[in-house]
Amino acid sequence: MKHILLTSIFILIFFACGAPQTVISQSKTSTTRALTEPQKQAYWQQYVHYTMDIDMDTKHHQYTGKQHLLYQNNSPDTLYKVFYHLFWNAFQPGSAMDWRARSLPDPDRNMDKTIRSLQPDEIGYIKVNSLTQDGQKVDFKVVGTILEVNLNKPVLPGQSTVFDMNYKAQIPKMIRRAGRNNSEGIDYSMAQWYPKLAEYDRRGWHADPYLGREFYGVWGDFDVSIHIDQKYTIAATGVLQNPENIPDDKGYSTATPKKLPKTQKLTWHFKARNVHDFSWAADPDYVHDILKVNDELTLHFFYQNDKNITENWKKLQPVAARTMQFYSKFIGKYPYKQYSIVQAGDGGMEYAQLTFVNGNKPFNSLRGTVQHEMGHAWFQFALATNETEFPWMDEGFTSFIQDMANLAVNGEQKSNPFETSYNSYLNLVNEQKEEPLATHSDRYLTNIAYWINAYDKGKLVLSQLSYIVGFENLNNILKNYYKNWSMKHPQPDDFFSIAEKTSGMDLKWFQNEWINTTHHIDYRLDTLKSLGNKTQIILKRTGEMPMPIDILIVYNDGRKEGFNIPLDIMRGHKPNPFPNIPYTVLPQWQWSMPRYDFIIDKTLSDIKAVVIDPLGLMADINIEDNYKVMDKKTNK
Repeated sequence: MKHILLTSIFILIFFACGAPQTVISQSKTSTTRALTEPQKQAYWQQYVHYTMDIDMDTKHHQYTGKQHLLYQNNSPDTLYKVFYHLFWNAFQPGSAMDWRARSLPDPDRNMDKTIRSLQPDEIGYIKVNSLTQDGQKVDFKVVGTILEVNLNKPVLPGQSTVFDMNYKAQIPKMIRRAGRNNSEGIDYSMAQWYPKLAEYDRRGWHADPYLGREFYGVWGDFDVSIHIDQKYTIAATGVLQNPENIPDDKGYSTATPKKLPKTQKLTWHFKARNVHDFSWAADPDYVHDILKVNDELTLHFFYQNDKNITENWKKLQPVAARTMQFYSKFIGKYPYKQYSIVQAGDGGMEYAQLTFVNGNKPFNSLRGTVQHEMGHAWFQFALATNETEFPWMDEGFTSFIQDMANLAVNGEQKSNPFETSYNSYLNLVNEQKEEPLATHSDRYLTNIAYWINAYDKGKLVLSQLSYIVGFENLNNILKNYYKNWSMKHPQPDDFFSIAEKTSGMDLKWFQNEWINTTHHIDYRLDTLKSLGNKTQIILKRTGEMPMPIDILIVYNDGRKEGFNIPLDIMRGHKPNPFPNIPYTVLPQWQWSMPRYDFIIDKTLSDIKAVVIDPLGLMADINIEDNYKVMDKKTNK
């Protein structure tokens, strides 16, 4: 009964106070405070320019590659080694990814047994045949998915060097994200498929072995030529450079190119600027649709020519366009001229300027997956955090703006758009499997802890900030974060620095509690005490994590009154979250004190209900004691 009553109060208050519809409209009209750009001497990033020539052997699912790589050392350090990722090597029995899948108590259903059963012609590998630095051979060795290279000559700060590599690779049977012949019959999903130089940043080299989690790469430019059988259509990162040579049935050009001998392969030439990855997919049955969103953005759709798929993919296209427009307004302008949605992979996964998604699914599922992956165009491929170390900055923030798109684009009406994530987080707490958000993605003790932390508790980083500083401040935080850190590699301190400067509040306490610990929020509405013609309201903090407190009082005559109790270590308070009712900011609550009380000029008999956090944004682990609904007969 309490749950039903509390939910009805939440719904009544949430919409009466102008959320979520009002907060969306506020974000369109609010101004963004200009912040100082990160100083050049305090921030730097490396640069790469890949030129790759790939010759596909589709009969044996193999390819040979030639890679010419210009590497610019913009760091203040002298480099004596470099490292490459050889991701395909993970798809072999006995690999680190195989053993990690076996050792987890809740292994990924696609990986715990499948990798160890791969046959020699089904495994993945990248075999480096030769490597030179500035024309001279260099020593290297392969350690699992990492190529370790000892340089002939160090690369000094500000200097560049050139690596030339020849290699041969085999595309693995589809297991995780990429490979050949996925469950829907797509021939090739080519992600993390080339020898990829590891990133060197302020924290040093990031040569993590690939265990199936996320990625991190160097910003740069790509020039990629792919030679493949004529029957294939390719979807790829970047812009096709030779559409006049591609048959018109591939959807890139209306021109009719010269006919090639049947045995001659078709060459696809793509270029991509200012990205940190390059992916592509190929299938002989792709339909290719193009939708121009505006003069600056074009969407491409690649999907199977199947009547069970076509209807949903046609229906998806205007929704995808509206989603891109919403994200651009909510966060900042999409930085490229095109984006592709490609039926490929094994679910949904973001890549540079495109996403792979399974295509044969109900429309709402397809729409949700696509809207999530499109959000990654901002959180990961423009704001290129290290997903391996900080997956919550990628998956969590993307999940948050996906919920915003559910409201603004899909028209969903929910009393709390983040409710599912709150419930997932609470389940993890109750099962005692929670680990700090600061945990490295490969070091979680369970898969479930990783998934809920990365997606749900990561989303709650922003919902908690919204509760602490107000939604309009949060929206401006996201805008300023994007404005200052897009096309860079932001880390947690960078985000929270923007949050503090934008909101004008100290948030280091929140960063520490929510990111670095597993402290919990738990407040209780303890006592309502009659003081004659006044009422004393007593609150208690029973959890380890302090928070500011919103309170709503509903009176028997229908009036409502809001209160905010700032936290002393915040050094400020948020704007009024209840614009349509009287609102009072009370004296600060000293964070170390477990009790707080205040007095209102109303009798106890005037009060119908008192609610902590009426909008339901605070991640309190026990909301049963967050409200009191008065009994008219007993005033209890």
